[in-house]
Amino acid sequence: MDALATDTETPCDDSLDDAVRRGCEGVVPLRANLEPWMKTLCCSSNVHDWINEHGSPLNVLRTDPLTRNLENLNRVAGLHDLDFRVYFARKANKCLSFVDAANDAGAGIDTASLVEMTQVIERGVDSSRLICTAAIKDDTLLRHCVANGVTVAVDNLDELRAIKRIVADSSSSCSIALRISGFEHDGEKLYSRFGFDVDDVLNVIQKNLTDDVSGSLTIDGIHFHLDGYSAEQRVSAISQSLLIIDAVKSLGHDLKFLDIGGGFPMSYLESESQWMRFLDQHRLSLLGQRESVTFQNHGLGLLAEDGQIYGRLNCYPYYQRLVQADWLGQILDSSSEDGTIAESIRRRDLQLRCEPGRSLLDGCGVTVARVEFCKLHHNGDWLVGLSMNTTQCRTTSEDFLVDPIIMHSSQDSRSTGADGEMEGYLVGAYCMESELLLKRKLRFPRGIEIGDLVVFPNTAGYLMHFLESRSHQFPLARNVVIGSDGAAALDPIDHA
Repeated sequence: MDALATDTETPCDDSLDDAVRRGCEGVVPLRANLEPWMKTLCCSSNVHDWINEHGSPLNVLRTDPLTRNLENLNRVAGLHDLDFRVYFARKANKCLSFVDAANDAGAGIDTASLVEMTQVIERGVDSSRLICTAAIKDDTLLRHCVANGVTVAVDNLDELRAIKRIVADSSSSCSIALRISGFEHDGEKLYSRFGFDVDDVLNVIQKNLTDDVSGSLTIDGIHFHLDGYSAEQRVSAISQSLLIIDAVKSLGHDLKFLDIGGGFPMSYLESESQWMRFLDQHRLSLLGQRESVTFQNHGLGLLAEDGQIYGRLNCYPYYQRLVQADWLGQILDSSSEDGTIAESIRRRDLQLRCEPGRSLLDGCGVTVARVEFCKLHHNGDWLVGLSMNTTQCRTTSEDFLVDPIIMHSSQDSRSTGADGEMEGYLVGAYCMESELLLKRKLRFPRGIEIGDLVVFPNTAGYLMHFLESRSHQFPLARNVVIGSDGAAALDPIDHA
């Protein structure tokens, strides 16, 4: 496969950032954060060839940003003199190149299924740097964890009993971390369907683990994961976890780590003001005070009734001010006991662990799809059909609130729509009225035509693979990885 090359007629540098983006914007714009390699890609003469070779959509990836993001987290932990290890959340992206990059950088891997775990072990990751956090752990998975020495984050009593039975039957040992939830924050109990309740975990240990202090089952850590991105909630959870660790140690268990899970925030957008303006204009459109900014005035989780807005926006917070390493630093500097969170962890001689996925993959990938038709609807909107479906750029969020980039098939002037400009929606391949790739209305200042490519920025974290489906027997998207030398090759997952 050809190395990444830029079209000689279109020099691609930061001074032409606007030129890369000018083919598409939301009717209320939301400009993406773009890595330099993404800008180069969007000027490349080879991407059309890659689509012809591998099909549409195509995921294009680089691992360098993962290494950078990992180094930034390690740097912050180092400044706080903490024993620290990041575990890359494999479920965020299935590509094996990210496993290799995380392993080469000394990170652990968080696995959530038997296939994920076996693939990671086959890539040469030491099992001492694995944890299994699968939501459902059947006997086959648990036996593989025990056989390979993989730490298991235990969610419930049935899992705990199954592990005890397996280690007894096999005369083996197993390291576990008890997952806990139900922390109190601002006078309320934080809900989660996962883990033992904080008020019951000591009772669980006393009834089920008192005879295993020096036996085949060892509690090596406490684990939690919180929904959302509140640093303040993390501080509450860590503070309460440290007290639990003290109590568990008093029962004779030598806990070695505290694992605070994932959910490290990132920001997809350049501009906070654009994000705030979109939220404002979306609300105005729901109230009928401006033209719609979404398909059929979709609320994205909000509802207008009697001049009021109800509900909650069911979308990722695409702009966040405090992200990744800076967010971690604020948590570690927060007050705890007679000092800071970092000091409280260090005083107990604990390793701090975490399991980010999305934020580690910030800047690592884009999804590219080919335009197959442009249809003018009778209501005046253009429907632009792409060779992809909604599961190939989606998580559980109602919409992907980032402006795509258009790579025109030629540099000729556009002629679609009035004076080349058009507005409308991107639609996908599933045979459903609701098959919109993005619910936001988009503007194409130079038009858009069959053979053009649409680039969805920064999709490596969860958006590519988390919900991808083969309905209608469509093939799954292939995954091309660009090396630091510009050479491009299919990820090993596509050869599996």
